[in-house]
Amino acid sequence: MTREAFNAFCSSLLATTHVMQWGGADVWKVGGKVFAICGWSKDKVPGITFKTSEIAFEMLRDMPGLRPAPYLASRGMKWIQRHGLPGLNDEQLRDYLATSHQLVAGGLSRKLRRELGLDVLAGR
Repeated sequence: MTREAFNAFCSSLLATTHVMQWGGADVWKVGGKVFAICGWSKDKVPGITFKTSEIAFEMLRDMPGLRPAPYLASRGMKWIQRHGLPGLNDEQLRDYLATSHQLVAGGLSRKLRRELGLDVLAGR
């Protein structure tokens, strides 16, 4: 997934905002909370970081091209970074990015989810 495809996909998710932070990284938020980051890769593929469930974190953490996200995972958070190949294909990345969006949105207050139109994600 290119950086442009990453940004296009994240922008298609409900109630997202985009900022450039941390040395030129594309940072995507929902309700003011980060759900995806693109940047910081020395390889030819952009580094893409996203939140996961505990089970997904355990499955992905040791796969080639993936690792626990620097800084975030070291603080006990379940975040994965795609940093090289083979990593995940574009379809898999889109699925994990959408799940990250849902996980972060689900952690927002009911009031904020309602205000942002995110209550449909929680089935409420």
